[in-house]
Amino acid sequence: MEITIDTESDIPLFSQLVDQIKGAVQIGILSPDDPLPSIRQLANDLDLNNKTVAKAYRMLERDKVVRTKGYRGTYIHADARKNCTRDLNSWILTEISQVIEKLKDSGATDSEIRIAFADVMNNRNQD
Repeated sequence: MEITIDTESDIPLFSQLVDQIKGAVQIGILSPDDPLPSIRQLANDLDLNNKTVAKAYRMLERDKVVRTKGYRGTYIHADARKNCTRDLNSWILTEISQVIEKLKDSGATDSEIRIAFADVMNNRNQD
């Protein structure tokens, strides 16, 4: 499998990597239990920062496209093909949008919503 990263693209580098691995799984280039290169190896091959590749691998693991076996490496998950269509970011945007719409309908201002969101994200919940 050949991965190409476009450093001039508006798409974040880790997203390009995630998309290409998911694409390879969907068309059968990568199959369950196929090994992926180590983070360090792939970062060197693509001339990327190790943290960029690690972030992509974490996202793929979160979506159950890959599984990590500790120091033994990262492998394609048994259910990877069906999990490739999972788009957690899209779901999050939909859910947040619905809550924001409900809050605005109730009369909350953009500023109040932003402050409340920041408080929740920073665990500063008001009792």
